[in-house]
Amino acid sequence: MSFYNDSGWTRPAAELSPSATLTTAGHSVKQQCIVNDQMGPFIVLYILILTVGLPGNLLSVWGFIQSRRPKKQSTSVYLVNLLMADILLLLTLPFKILKDLGKAPWKLMVFHCQGSAVVMYISLYASIAFLAFIIVDRYLKDCHTAQFLQLHEASFAWLLSMVVWMLLLLIMVPNMALPTENLTESKYLRCSSLKKELSLHWHTMTVFLNMVLFLNASAVVLISSGLALKRFMRSRSDPKLRMDARRVVLSVTAMALAYMLSFVPYHVARTPYTLAQTKVIKDCLTERQLFLAKESTLFLSLLHVCLDPLLFFQLDAPFRETVRKLLPCSKNQSVHAKEQVVQEVMLQEAHAEQDAAV
Repeated sequence: MSFYNDSGWTRPAAELSPSATLTTAGHSVKQQCIVNDQMGPFIVLYILILTVGLPGNLLSVWGFIQSRRPKKQSTSVYLVNLLMADILLLLTLPFKILKDLGKAPWKLMVFHCQGSAVVMYISLYASIAFLAFIIVDRYLKDCHTAQFLQLHEASFAWLLSMVVWMLLLLIMVPNMALPTENLTESKYLRCSSLKKELSLHWHTMTVFLNMVLFLNASAVVLISSGLALKRFMRSRSDPKLRMDARRVVLSVTAMALAYMLSFVPYHVARTPYTLAQTKVIKDCLTERQLFLAKESTLFLSLLHVCLDPLLFFQLDAPFRETVRKLLPCSKNQSVHAKEQVVQEVMLQEAHAEQDAAV
């Protein structure tokens, strides 16, 4: 990126500090604050997420297709929707990587800001909602709560899933359609700089609406974890109930802890960064620090796409059985088990023949 004056003189952006000013023909021109010129480490991390997460999630898609069983359980419905969100998120990562490299064509960088970045955040918040549903659903099922039996029905789970997708689309899709500024091409495109005043206001509103969604989901997750722990404490006098309660509290608490570690840091950093995007915070150094904090915590939030296949394997029995058939050790164990059965049958027949001869 270079800066031009009336006489055609240029000066590379690398020679300027992020908040420098240029004096041109007696006029002071303030340089735009560049916050995304240190993306190297994040690009490596995003490539790792894509490299690890894509094969695992494609295997999950194959496993769910091969299981060929209708999703009659609410947990399976939420898992399928979580898988859809993860695949969409992974498909947007190449565009983010190319844009952060600063070497992508200008139109591709604009496309990421207006299109693929919006899809990425739709997928992220869909994942948050479905992970929260899974945690609550596991608690209710493990506790055998009769009054919530309707919540375990697949039809209700599909309805709730559709509501989540429609709500997120309603909130986020206008960010793709609202008018944008015509900017001069630059290496370090900041997506918020493309937005006109109306678009920036809508973007700010979507951030805070998504924050409300996250806070509600987090409250439900914490309540489920607290109830599971309370049930465990009450069951100490009954050994049988204690084992069941222990299994519940370990399952729910482990998922809740992973949920909090993945998403809470991002939302702590997201709000002040949004204030910087809307120029409430104007100090360039502060903006750069907030951007780096947002990107660092965003990496933690995106990391869940690498771990979700383990969740699918753990919670969905048909999927688990399908994947096990692919493993060489499982095949060997299956063959060995069949051989043992054949040997036992042959041995029984031999004994029967000996008894008959006697």
